[in-house]
Amino acid sequence: MDILTFMQQMVNGFSLGSMYALIAIGYTMVYGVLRLINFAHGDIMMVGAFLAYTFMTVFDLPFPLTVLFAVTLSAALGMLMDKIAYKPLRETPKISLLITAIGISFFLENAFTVFVGGVPRAFPVPSYMEQIFTVANVTFSVSSITVPLVTLILLLGILFVLYKTKYGMAIRALSFDIKTVNLMGIDANMIISLVFALGSALAAVGGIFWAVNYPSVEPMMGVLVGLKAFAAAVVGGIGSVTGAVLGGFIIGFTEVVVIAFFPEMGGYKDAFAFVFLILVLLFKPTGIMGEDLEKSRF
Repeated sequence: MDILTFMQQMVNGFSLGSMYALIAIGYTMVYGVLRLINFAHGDIMMVGAFLAYTFMTVFDLPFPLTVLFAVTLSAALGMLMDKIAYKPLRETPKISLLITAIGISFFLENAFTVFVGGVPRAFPVPSYMEQIFTVANVTFSVSSITVPLVTLILLLGILFVLYKTKYGMAIRALSFDIKTVNLMGIDANMIISLVFALGSALAAVGGIFWAVNYPSVEPMMGVLVGLKAFAAAVVGGIGSVTGAVLGGFIIGFTEVVVIAFFPEMGGYKDAFAFVFLILVLLFKPTGIMGEDLEKSRF
């Protein structure tokens, strides 16, 4: 492989890793507060992509307004999901929450299959997102630049909320002990709903950009992507926001660059994320940026 091809694959890996990172942040935030792996998170990504598809095809809204509405409704869905399914089970064993998360995932996938059908639909990508330009013989598309920039901006925004606002202080306090936070007069359920809203909004952004880069939507699109984003969160250090972003980039780079070096292994590209996950769990179970369980999350 020559240096030009390698640089091109790095650009592709950076874009792919950014999408994994957006979804992985939601996994890690919910886990940091509730110690729950929200396996319905990947399906929130699918819902966000379908909402954007609906707003663009049915209501003919411009892309920026579509993103705003889709992200807002996805955040509301995350809060509703917490209120209906998770809040009544706060005091139950964690396995009950885990089973509920899997049940919500199956419900969303099958509900969308029934109502919109299982056939993939072409996503109407805005023409300006498909524009191509070249720098030093390396080809970029507008979307391949936009996704990492949006990921960086949203990461900085989440870190600002966590470390510079009272809501962020409450979120970090919840990661220590929910009952103690309640005793201090903080509405823990409201803060948990906020965490679900933030995580679901980020998943929707990731789903919309996934549909832009791979222009189709279908009810099962979030299953494998969600599992890879979960792997990214664990690789980076589950419970660490910056670790989730780092893990997303690592998984994205690994998936793209390894196939560039070994094209004959293209059929096994989906396995690389989980092989990397196994290696990290073997040698550093807490993840690259993970801390001891007794320490604070985020």
